[in-house]
Amino acid sequence: MLRFAASVYILSLTAAFADVSSFQTPSRNIQCTVDQEVNFADLECTIINRFNPPAQPRPSSCDADWGHTFFMRDSGPVTMLCDEGSSMTAGTAEETAEYGTTREFSGFVCGSSRSGLECINRDGHGFFLSRRDQRVF
Repeated sequence: MLRFAASVYILSLTAAFADVSSFQTPSRNIQCTVDQEVNFADLECTIINRFNPPAQPRPSSCDADWGHTFFMRDSGPVTMLCDEGSSMTAGTAEETAEYGTTREFSGFVCGSSRSGLECINRDGHGFFLSRRDQRVF
């Protein structure tokens, strides 16, 4: 459950086309892209540098980098992606989600704190990301 109560930013949907935006944590270590369309939204977050084992075991079908990229739709479970080269690198996001802020997107809520980034969809599925800890729920 999110425990962040500071500022809330609401991004609006554009009815005619997709609204894609990106944000990063102040450390620049977690980069996220939000794709909001008329009938759905999705969120992909990449942790650039992480310690400890990945949140889920590497699937046998993944020969690339594993444990850095997390994906979810506005409903349904989180998926970890076999990362064949993320387009996100430290410092490339459009906005910074300052510590203590919560952002609401179409079907998602993400809270940024000094301990990490937590994002949850409308079904209660989500993830928590920090250098030392990555969890999927």
